[in-house]
Amino acid sequence: MLLTARPALGLAPQQQQQAAGVRCPLARGSGNGGGVRAARRLQRCRAEADGERSSATQSEAAPGAPAAAELDKEVSKFARSAATTFAPRASGATGKNPAYKGSVLYTIFEVQAWAALAVGGLLSFNLIFPSDQPDIARLLGMWSIWMFTIPSLRARECTDKEKDALNLLFLAVPLLNVALPFVWKSFPFIFSADCVLMAGVYVWKGLIPGVGGSSEQQQG
Repeated sequence: MLLTARPALGLAPQQQQQAAGVRCPLARGSGNGGGVRAARRLQRCRAEADGERSSATQSEAAPGAPAAAELDKEVSKFARSAATTFAPRASGATGKNPAYKGSVLYTIFEVQAWAALAVGGLLSFNLIFPSDQPDIARLLGMWSIWMFTIPSLRARECTDKEKDALNLLFLAVPLLNVALPFVWKSFPFIFSADCVLMAGVYVWKGLIPGVGGSSEQQQG
């Protein structure tokens, strides 16, 4: 006796025909032994049909991941090209970066970057050199991330992912700082937005352990 598995719902017509065409030969026999073997074969047949349906669902969802990875590559490529053009760089021939991890220069750049971030926040929030009017100190604090923190982090030796993140920030922070005053003319607000942007890019690039990461990095 031959039984035919039910066509799997949600599959393409061709896949439904293939699923429907899977025949489950049941063992001939009499008594309970034959019936048990027939039931087991029917279960295996239905499991194969369910597996085909699951594979089809995964294949439909997969094309989005390569597209996101390709977009991430294009954005990183553009940011690297633009940042290399406009960011400060050495005037002479360059070899190995002297600010390698573990060196004194590496430590100096890191301390300078985060110190500039802290002092910039204090200036933006009018906690040091307080003033009732917009002045150069508060303006300097608002731009401190772009002027000091990002260049200091870029100057030291870092991974390719962090370099991509810093290249993106070098281009995005000025755009944000120019656009936000049209929304709200507030030094603390703009400085806070820069901090959020920096944290968001680091999360996107997977630089904060256990948080975020682009689709390509998650697949790898």
